[in-house]
Amino acid sequence: MKARSVRLREAHKGSGSASHCSILWDLDGRHLVTASASDPSVSIHDVSQPSKPAKVLQHHRDGVTALALNANSSSLATGSIDHSVKLYSFPDGEFQSNVTRFTLPIRSLAFNKSASLLAAAGDDDGIKLIATLDSSISKVLKGHKGSVTGLAFDPTNEFLASVDAFGTVIYWELSSGKAVHTLKAIAPNCDAETSLLNVVSWSPDGETLAVPGLRNDVVMYDRDTAEKLFTLKGDHERPVCFLSWSPNGKYIATSALDKQVLIWDVDLRQDIERQKFDERICCLSWKPNGNALAVIDVMGKFGSWEPAVPSCMKSPTDGAPSLQAKNANGLFSFDEDDEKPSTSGSLDDAIEESHGESAPLSRKRLRKHSVYDDNSTEDSDGEEGLMCQIESRKRSSIKCQEGVRGAKEECVSSSKCAKSKMQEAFQPGSTPAQTGKRRFLAYNMLGSITTIENEGYSHIEVDFHDTGRGPRVSSMTDYFGFTMASLNENGSVFANPCKGEKNMSTLMYRPFSSWASNSEWSMRLEGEEVKVVALGTGWVAAVTSFNFLRIFTEGGLQRHVLCLNGPVVTALGFNNLLAVVTHASDCLPSGDQMLEVKVFDISEGTQPVGCHLPLTPCSYLTWFGFSEEGQLSAYDSKGVLRVFSNQYGGSWLPVFSASKARKSEDENYWIVGLNASKLFCIICKSPESFPSVMPKPVLTLLSLSFPLASSDLGADDLENEFIMSNLHLSQIQKKIEEFSAAGLNTTELDDEAFNTEAAIDRCILRLIANCCNSDKLVRATELVKLLSLEKSVKGAIKLVTALKLPMLAERFNSILEERLFNESKGTAAAPSLATNGTITNNTLLLRASPAPEITKVVETASASSSPTLPQSHFSMQEKVEKASNMVGGMEPCKDPDGENEKIVFNPMKFHQPINPFAKQSNDQEKAQERRRRDVETCKDASKGNPKEGVDQVLPKVTSGGISNDGSSQRQSHRPVNPFAKASSNHEKSSLLDSIKKMKKADHEKNEKVNNKKARS
Repeated sequence: MKARSVRLREAHKGSGSASHCSILWDLDGRHLVTASASDPSVSIHDVSQPSKPAKVLQHHRDGVTALALNANSSSLATGSIDHSVKLYSFPDGEFQSNVTRFTLPIRSLAFNKSASLLAAAGDDDGIKLIATLDSSISKVLKGHKGSVTGLAFDPTNEFLASVDAFGTVIYWELSSGKAVHTLKAIAPNCDAETSLLNVVSWSPDGETLAVPGLRNDVVMYDRDTAEKLFTLKGDHERPVCFLSWSPNGKYIATSALDKQVLIWDVDLRQDIERQKFDERICCLSWKPNGNALAVIDVMGKFGSWEPAVPSCMKSPTDGAPSLQAKNANGLFSFDEDDEKPSTSGSLDDAIEESHGESAPLSRKRLRKHSVYDDNSTEDSDGEEGLMCQIESRKRSSIKCQEGVRGAKEECVSSSKCAKSKMQEAFQPGSTPAQTGKRRFLAYNMLGSITTIENEGYSHIEVDFHDTGRGPRVSSMTDYFGFTMASLNENGSVFANPCKGEKNMSTLMYRPFSSWASNSEWSMRLEGEEVKVVALGTGWVAAVTSFNFLRIFTEGGLQRHVLCLNGPVVTALGFNNLLAVVTHASDCLPSGDQMLEVKVFDISEGTQPVGCHLPLTPCSYLTWFGFSEEGQLSAYDSKGVLRVFSNQYGGSWLPVFSASKARKSEDENYWIVGLNASKLFCIICKSPESFPSVMPKPVLTLLSLSFPLASSDLGADDLENEFIMSNLHLSQIQKKIEEFSAAGLNTTELDDEAFNTEAAIDRCILRLIANCCNSDKLVRATELVKLLSLEKSVKGAIKLVTALKLPMLAERFNSILEERLFNESKGTAAAPSLATNGTITNNTLLLRASPAPEITKVVETASASSSPTLPQSHFSMQEKVEKASNMVGGMEPCKDPDGENEKIVFNPMKFHQPINPFAKQSNDQEKAQERRRRDVETCKDASKGNPKEGVDQVLPKVTSGGISNDGSSQRQSHRPVNPFAKASSNHEKSSLLDSIKKMKKADHEKNEKVNNKKARS
């Protein structure tokens, strides 16, 4: 199978010509370090957060030609054309010291496995061995005639291999500093090309040295004898210029002047995978804990080839020595230079003893020990072995026991360094800085803010997606170096990190329009760095490095200063709400981020939401914000979008999975926003994970979908629609509650809720049909209990009757009768299964028509009433008024011929609303029974059949009233809102009067009947 093409992105802006570039993985595979001979800066890329800008180290004055990381990735060494070698802590990139200087440019650096030695070489005559403890030069190895371009320590710390531009390879014995083997002109001559460097590399077990050959091949040499073992000859058409062993030593990657990279199976001695690039790849690096190969070309573009080894073959990390070196405590045990005998006990021996066991000595090590024992008394005047010099300096400053304790602490600190770190703060909708390119400071559903650096200052522009929606904002010259921004309809806010001698961070707000002049304002924070900014309605917020949440008014008044529980990750505003994500604790041992989110209502001074923010295991937060409806949302690096819901006391629901929506493996989704049903994003092609300003990004709409399991029903789309509709209904109901509490009109929301409930019923009916066809009758019974409208239940009965399932029809009929009986008693029928809500009681006015027959009266009545609305937001009084208004004009009457009795709508006749909770007298019950029998006698004469079909079960509600045949029948009285609350005293008094009149009429009628019986 052909490997997927590796896409490269720019790490260093070159001069236009080829130059040597370097790339390295760190120990835990979280960071990539890159450098270029045409760029004086070194970049540290956080691979786990691609959208995060690279950390740039700018301490060299000329191009960086060499990089080296020690074994536990705690120190980074860099060599440059400016003749200097510098040391940094890693991964924070803090400068530590200038290790050494040369008189000519440096070409190669290498740490030994214990990180006690750093080898440096270049165009100067000689290789310097530098003790990292005090930066002293322990040895200078001389023997090469040309520039030394490649260095490699033997993993067992016995030898150092070097190669020069003329292709000569030398084995150096570290203890004596002497050349034990010299192999002349075995590698290609690259003296005439500065961008081409010869390299050598030891296998992870230290038994084999790989060297580029003269015949476009790779030659393997023995560790002790330096004899040629075998060659890897493949499809390289030009000489090999770089090579790198996999962590387990089973594979080796090679790049050549033909712009190809080959992956070789060393045991089979043949290439198993290849990749062709546009430019020559000048450096390779295997990921220590994964099947990935980092590459960088001579133009400064880098990328990751993943997977480098086909998945059907053994992983390049299986059986890697570095992984086997972990002890029971999870710490790495690095072999010190234990081959040197020392009767007094070295620090390295103490470290090994502190681990409880020492590694067995190989045959070759025993041979070396015997040589050392024979010569241990010689050269006592200071010409000791290399490691004796280092140990003597250690013993002069510290005791042996203290050294053991310090070594333990160093091992612990190195293990902590390898652990996952807490995610750093980021601004939603921003992209990383790229040299010479415009980037986004903010990008949301409203518009964008872009910036580009130009000769010490930046040029900022604000653009709106809909030019007619927002005002025209003039561009701004930025002299502060703003790196974060936020945008809304009223204005924009900017901030920069600490700068200058006073270490100040600046916060600036810029309104788009104001009645007053000079309405722009700024704040300066000395020694306190702004991490994230946010905007809302009438307020501006900034979260700082002191874990302070600073809230300002739109005019610049400092309103509140709050303390947060942990370092901020991100923050965003929506109207009166401010959501802030912080770290709840350190990362778990598995690397999972522990985050919490708090939502503040700025206008009310309350905190309505406070909870943990769930993320996919081993992921981090990449986007955070509110939907267009104001629902809290979060998206992680694994491609899972979650929204916050009030269900179950406040829960996060996964509503989108990129792995299921992705059409190809190289698609990345950069989130912009979302609404109730759609996700707005920008699709980026791998390896790019964020959009560029030019060309203008194109928004893509993706449907929200729960990551449901594959159902045996085969109706995943319907089930997803059912859950999404219920989620939408819960959001509407929450809004209705908020509007009602604020005394606002909820008519539009009531209509939307009613339509949503009807849509849910239609979806349930389609699911019932699928259940019947798949013989899932129990599931169908559960679904029918979730129907809101009586009309829908009757439609379900007709559906199963048409499918010839009489037993299921009988059960559905029983469910309907039970529901009507419960309603007649004024009690709620509790469902056996609740999904995103509970089924509640509705009204007493629709019990006139028995199941399963459907008449015109029921069709008209059920159009405006819902016997069982899930999560019904209507009060009982509202339901009664709604039903009475809609069915009050129904009365049985005879046609002019007096033959057929039918149902007509009398627009002049309306019943007064009744109180469904009032206790009924016997006379009232008899009167109602008589009315019920009158209605039943009408159904036989009713004309027309109700429309069949799942989508036509629900009634038609027209603006003029309810129509049996679909036509509009407008009432003569003023329009009545069926969702309006009857709260006036007049309506309450009319309700009591109607009840009294009904009681009085029934009482008088009964007296007349009794008098007639008495007379007779």
